Amino acid sequence: MELSKRALAARDAIEPVTSFFLSLRARDGRPGVVDLTFGDPHEMPLPAFVDALRANLEPRAEDWFAYKSSQAPAQEAVAAGLRDELGLPFEPDDIAMTQGAFGAISVAFRLVADVGDEVVIPQPGWFYAPMLGAADLVAVRAPLDPDTFDLDVDAVARAITPRTRIVVVNSPANPTGRVYTRDRLAELAEALESASVRGGRRIWLLSDEPYRRIRFDGVDFTSPAACYPWTLIDYSYGKVLLAPGQRLGYLALSPLIPRTERAELRAAMLPLQMGMGWGFPDALMQYAAPALETVSIDVAELERRRDRMVGALGEAGYALTVPEGAFYLWGAAPGGDATAFVAALAERGVFVLPGTVFNSPGYFRISLTATTPMLERALPVLRALGPG
Repeated sequence: MELSKRALAARDAIEPVTSFFLSLRARDGRPGVVDLTFGDPHEMPLPAFVDALRANLEPRAEDWFAYKSSQAPAQEAVAAGLRDELGLPFEPDDIAMTQGAFGAISVAFRLVADVGDEVVIPQPGWFYAPMLGAADLVAVRAPLDPDTFDLDVDAVARAITPRTRIVVVNSPANPTGRVYTRDRLAELAEALESASVRGGRRIWLLSDEPYRRIRFDGVDFTSPAACYPWTLIDYSYGKVLLAPGQRLGYLALSPLIPRTERAELRAAMLPLQMGMGWGFPDALMQYAAPALETVSIDVAELERRRDRMVGALGEAGYALTVPEGAFYLWGAAPGGDATAFVAALAERGVFVLPGTVFNSPGYFRISLTATTPMLERALPVLRALGPG
């Protein structure tokens, strides 16, 4: 059987992830295992989240569970939340409700890019490359600053070619936890505007913001939409609710996009989502969306876990990037080989994510969504295998 080129491209791009999954599955079921790999919950769901679902589960009309596109109450709640949070005049029609951030990113790639176009993505970064392969688009990696993992505007500018259509920015960033400053984003906006004029073709910015509300130490957040009009924002509620299995997110058009172009984008989103296989959240999740706008995990507790792990691992000799947001620790693997390091940890019952998943084989990632007792059980193993 001959697979499509897009299926092969997606398979090859995501191979490090699937290989790791298979190795992890082979060790499933061992008692006492400490799983620090993904941003999954390890405690019961937030009561307010469950209450919001329960309040909307009982049907109130015959069409309660009929086909649903983006629902007006959800769009209105999102637009109001964005106005308050980002200080920009979002309108409900700027919002397309999606199945999490993955769904929003998929819509964005197809909304403004054509087959063969290039999309500049950060390195290290998350699942963009396989999604681009599945959309017949070309991933071009732009490294973050190798010392600080800050956004490197010069690296982005060097990655731009006449085929570039989208640049992706992720802040707070996964896996590094960096939050990019307004000044740095303004530099990026200037570079994208210059490149767009020079190439005679608009370059769009996709701001990947699922961790926007998870920040530490009072760090400010600026969305690129405030600096560069030609910005699309994707968001997921799965992070702030710590419920990634219930898919709810959105794609938002910057209200600074000129109104004529914004009207064209608004009109295109509904048929595109339908054509992609009804890419809307389930009815129940959309009904719950207004109530979920104010629900959040305990960010202060995440910060305490961050401080505990950064302090303990720092004393053990690990080189870590102290996260300003999101819920991960990003560190250099002892000996420079993340695959060997992760395998050694797994043999001792501690699972962390290797940097190979992010095309960064010298690093590893720890999820802080594990409970405090889980992290404490992991520390002696991490100390024993540390660089000290």
